Amino acid sequence: MFRRTRPFRSVRRRTLIALAAAMLLAGPAAAILAFRFLPPPVTPLMLIRLAEGYPLHRQWVAYSEIAPALAESVIASEDNLFCEESLGFDVKAMRGQYEAWQDGERPRGASTITQQTAKNLFLWPGRDPLRKVVEAWLTPQIALLWPKRRILEIYLNFVEFGPGIYGAEAAARSFFHKPAADLSAREAALLASVLPRPLVWSAASPAPAIRQHAAVIEQRVAQIRPLLACARQ
Repeated sequence: MFRRTRPFRSVRRRTLIALAAAMLLAGPAAAILAFRFLPPPVTPLMLIRLAEGYPLHRQWVAYSEIAPALAESVIASEDNLFCEESLGFDVKAMRGQYEAWQDGERPRGASTITQQTAKNLFLWPGRDPLRKVVEAWLTPQIALLWPKRRILEIYLNFVEFGPGIYGAEAAARSFFHKPAADLSAREAALLASVLPRPLVWSAASPAPAIRQHAAVIEQRVAQIRPLLACARQ
């Protein structure tokens, strides 16, 4: 009986590995390219929250239907240099966190809006090293394939603002009973304030610390106005 030789099996194994690697590399890139023009259907976090028993409230709206104050507040709160970053990373903040780690301090995180968009669309919550590595691989692809306005549009439509509440439109209607286009500067700042802990903090019934943080965000928006050009409609 004819038996396949070991070299043949080795070639086949290398071919399968190469095909798998190509799919892993090309798959996310193809999705990123498609999402430049099409709204993503769902995110891993939404599915995880559904499994945890949370509802799913989301309504896609175009960037032009979101009050400019929300994008400005999110940039001021999360990523001051968003409009200036070329590959989606804040190198200075990353260097500071690395130096803090070397000094024995606990890193506080230095995720940009582009990094958070990569995480929100494709990955799971958490701080494990594997997720951070994949996030670092996806981030520059998004930064290169999407304009800044598209990154903001996707981010503001999928970020978690509360338990089972995703995106600007669902958050505006759930917390303030109005469309995202009508958000005031203070309401936008309150929404940006809860982003670090959306399952715990509420924009509808903000604690004093959240109100204070929102006031700081409003002041910061005024201070960094020259850095917000990419967010203007």
